[in-house]
Amino acid sequence: MGLLYGLIAVGLALIFGLMDVTNFAHGEFLMLAMYLSFFLFAFFAIDPLLSAPLVAAALFVFGAVIYLLIVRFAMRAKANAGMVQIFTTFGLAIVMRGLAQFFFTPDYRSIPQSWLGGKTISFAGIFLPEPQLVGALVSVLAFAGLYFFIHRTDFGRAIEATREDPGAVALVGIDKNRVFAFGWGLGAALVGLAGAIMAVFFYIYPDVGASFALIAYVTVALGGFGSVFGAFAGGIIVGLVEAVTALVLPPSLKSVGIYTVYLLVVFIRPRGLFGSM
Repeated sequence: MGLLYGLIAVGLALIFGLMDVTNFAHGEFLMLAMYLSFFLFAFFAIDPLLSAPLVAAALFVFGAVIYLLIVRFAMRAKANAGMVQIFTTFGLAIVMRGLAQFFFTPDYRSIPQSWLGGKTISFAGIFLPEPQLVGALVSVLAFAGLYFFIHRTDFGRAIEATREDPGAVALVGIDKNRVFAFGWGLGAALVGLAGAIMAVFFYIYPDVGASFALIAYVTVALGGFGSVFGAFAGGIIVGLVEAVTALVLPPSLKSVGIYTVYLLVVFIRPRGLFGSM
């Protein structure tokens, strides 16, 4: 679960690192991905494992469109730009959640039969759920692919250059808006991938993204805002702390350990464990 938390959070970290914008609709992107997986299964009998690339591609387009139609204009605000960006994405979250309740109803949904649903693997007397294991593997592969893309491709280098100095990149012919749109699309695609996997073992409803978004914010802050590796490491830490807390305290209080560790990090190292800001 920690690796899945990291996969959810890395899109948030990528967007923040690229544009200094926090996407408060990030949880609703996850919710949308889970609904897409559900309906692809319900209407076309496509298993979530097979539909995951389709969902990620759809979320990529959705994220890029959201930047081009909404966020791009919010960033042009001449006064209180930070607050305008915050309320823009927060308002987007409310709209997406309201539309989901209107069109999909508040009912809980689930995917009853999938290739991995309800299956476990026994290892040294320990039973491990297959959906979470496959989700962890997908997360590791996604992080490896993201690292390769950022550090080994020209467009990845353009993203890094835009992160360093958005104004200077225009002098060498890099379209800042194109990079930002791609960054939003990539961030949305990563959370879409996580949502498709989580649809196998988690209930799907309009508010599902809220709790995971909160954990994603903590993961990003813990690892360091804007740090892709920080999101990866922070997700693992959050997952381990959550599991250990559930052993010591009642499972309903498992979030206590997460926020306790987060507060300690904020006091000791406000920029996060791997942040450089």
